Amino acid sequence: MYKTVVVAVIASVPSAGTVASAPAASKEPLDATTLSAIKSKFGRLMELANKHDFKALHEMFWQSPSTLLVAKSAIQSEGNWAGYWGNEAIDQKLHDIGSSGPVMLAPDYSKLRVVGLTRDVAESYVPMNITVSYAGQDGTAKPFIMIIDWLRVGKDWKVASEIILPVPPVPAAKG
Repeated sequence: MYKTVVVAVIASVPSAGTVASAPAASKEPLDATTLSAIKSKFGRLMELANKHDFKALHEMFWQSPSTLLVAKSAIQSEGNWAGYWGNEAIDQKLHDIGSSGPVMLAPDYSKLRVVGLTRDVAESYVPMNITVSYAGQDGTAKPFIMIIDWLRVGKDWKVASEIILPVPPVPAAKG
């Protein structure tokens, strides 16, 4: 039995050494030029949203039933916020929001951050103020966070998911 244990330990040493010497995954998967291009795509997305150019917005999204938009719901059974999956549902939601009255997205570009997750997936994050009258909102600018997952499709980058989260008000100070 002693020989079996020794053989098992010796046999495992080379594989442990291989794992220990594996390179660390600290290198960014996307170069600065690509990250800059995605930032430009984000700016274009905001421009199209503020113009209510629904056809051009449609083209910015990945064409898949797995594409996701998280936004304010106008239907009580969906809850206050809901996920809208697939291009048809997203197109309808964007049209409903954009047709409800004035809509203005004002990102804080100084805080826009884009990071590569893989060679084909990136994520952007930006705080913004959104002015909208949709689904009971009163048309005053309110703070939101927008998180977008970008997917490389051929040589282009498309929105795979767009998550818009309201920033809760600061709690009142206890006096």
